[in-house]
Amino acid sequence: MGGALLSQPWRTVPKSNKDNLDFVKSYKPRNSKVKHLRILLHGPTGAGKSSFINSVDSVLQGRVTGRVPTDATSEKSFTEQYKTYKIHKDQENFYSVIFNDTMGLEKSPDDGVHVEDLKLALRGHVRDGYQINPKRKMQTGDPSYNPSPTLDDKVHVLVSVIPAGSVTLLSEEVWKKMREVRLAARDMGIPQVAILTKVEKACAEANKDIKNVYKSKFLKEQVDMFSEMLGLPLNCIFLVRNYETKNSMNDDISALILCALRHMIDYGEDYLKDL
Repeated sequence: MGGALLSQPWRTVPKSNKDNLDFVKSYKPRNSKVKHLRILLHGPTGAGKSSFINSVDSVLQGRVTGRVPTDATSEKSFTEQYKTYKIHKDQENFYSVIFNDTMGLEKSPDDGVHVEDLKLALRGHVRDGYQINPKRKMQTGDPSYNPSPTLDDKVHVLVSVIPAGSVTLLSEEVWKKMREVRLAARDMGIPQVAILTKVEKACAEANKDIKNVYKSKFLKEQVDMFSEMLGLPLNCIFLVRNYETKNSMNDDISALILCALRHMIDYGEDYLKDL
């Protein structure tokens, strides 16, 4: 676990969460053809995709939630369906940001979500609840195949998720799959963001004080390496600690989550504005 700290943070996080929280709570897509901004999370098994959705839900609800099933022990993906998650604003209304969770990518071609399924999801062809079969990619005649997706069905932001301590440990096969999905999103004009999770496990200083994440020399090196390997600009990569091991809310943890979410919404809104 990396422990050295830089003298100054290489990125600043707002001292107050109010502005970002108010922005997310009041956000509505300006494009009249869209009711929700759709964010697709993808990455290796165990990266924290489902936990990030729970963490966003926690921040917006003001309490730690566990709506999306997660598993801390399994070496295989716990998520087996392509699932859409809306976050309740109140009993009758939802926030205007929705997340799509999916099975993780794995080294073997016979394990994990199929890259072609993710490409179809980007185009809006995959219906909610699709049962993923790693050994068989979706076919156009499948019941879960949506032949005529609307703009609302399509993905508006692609988010790559990877544990901060695993950047150098991922197999070339998984990197190749992530690059293939990234290039497909690029060709569709879909904006992309990345979050490096589990920073508290990767860096002792971040574990001591979460405010140290953007001062950590090790975490900065991981971000630089991730940027180089996936080809994503540094300003699109964010460090996050999920609420998976916490029982109570923490403003500094929420700040990291809100900062990443705010940029996802900003990039997605820019994309929708041009359509």
